[in-house]
Amino acid sequence: MKTMKVVQIKEPGVIELVEKEIPIRKKGQALLKIKYCGICGSDIATYTGNQPFASYPRIPGHEFSAEVIEIEENDLGLLKGMIVTANPYFNCGHCYSCQRGKVNCCELNETMGVQRDGSFAEYITMPIERIYNGNMLSAKTLALIEPFSISYHAINRGDIQKGDKVLIFGAGAIGIFAMISAKLKGAEIYVTDLFEDRLEQAMKMGADGVVNVAKSDVNERVKEITNGHGMDVCIEAAGLPKTFLNCIENVAFGGKVVLIGNGKRETTFNHSILLKKELDIYGSRNSLNDFPPLIDLVARGKVEIDNMVTDVFELEKVIDAFEVLKNNDGTKLKVLVKFD
Repeated sequence: MKTMKVVQIKEPGVIELVEKEIPIRKKGQALLKIKYCGICGSDIATYTGNQPFASYPRIPGHEFSAEVIEIEENDLGLLKGMIVTANPYFNCGHCYSCQRGKVNCCELNETMGVQRDGSFAEYITMPIERIYNGNMLSAKTLALIEPFSISYHAINRGDIQKGDKVLIFGAGAIGIFAMISAKLKGAEIYVTDLFEDRLEQAMKMGADGVVNVAKSDVNERVKEITNGHGMDVCIEAAGLPKTFLNCIENVAFGGKVVLIGNGKRETTFNHSILLKKELDIYGSRNSLNDFPPLIDLVARGKVEIDNMVTDVFELEKVIDAFEVLKNNDGTKLKVLVKFD
């Protein structure tokens, strides 16, 4: 019996590196050897017991790159030896959302690392139709495509237009990927956060301005930036009640609010403000057909994302990586674990 190393969250607060059997490829699948895995905020939430959709024990991970080890002949041109990534959201195919092509918000969706085991294993199997040719991108870069796709989908949901003034609450990886995506649309982008290091990174990567909410009044800065009108679009990328309410407060009349951040805490507010401002509120879940265009954009040099990576840990240090992110002091943006 051939075995592999697997990262497993046994229960909230308990993570371990264990040995398991290498999976056997079935027809219609490929056997993949993992190269890099990114640690998502949802993985940390699973680790800490704050992920609303997780069950245990669970192998985390859904941001990854891999080498194709075994694969049958296919119509996608995927071959043994290719470096690839994959869509980690498993839709049911028959619910009302799936019937309408909205497979990203399938009613019975299972995301790798949350409702089903994920990519923090030396080997995994994946349905061939979910795998994407990496287009010669490095394995390190390919591991960033999934989180990029989350933010890119959210920006498309909000139909961001050239010249829009956009305020993003949260300068973590998803918030900065949202900033990059909105910049691709020609928007004017401002980012808020508590951590100065994150805001400095946002400026380096193209933000038009930042607001440290620990030092400045966001409402006053928004009034200055917009001549008192409010932002055309506010994006919530922190998953907190306060930041959602800040979005509603700082968006212009007739504006848009896009929600990416995921959390468990309830929010109480007077919904009449939504009517008064006639706001468009967009929830954004997962990604929809965004992997190929993003791989192409990065491959053609239209956008640079490698500098999102602040730390790379070897597999043997994976528990340290989770602990570092659990206690993130704002200096960690995207943390990867190197498998190979």
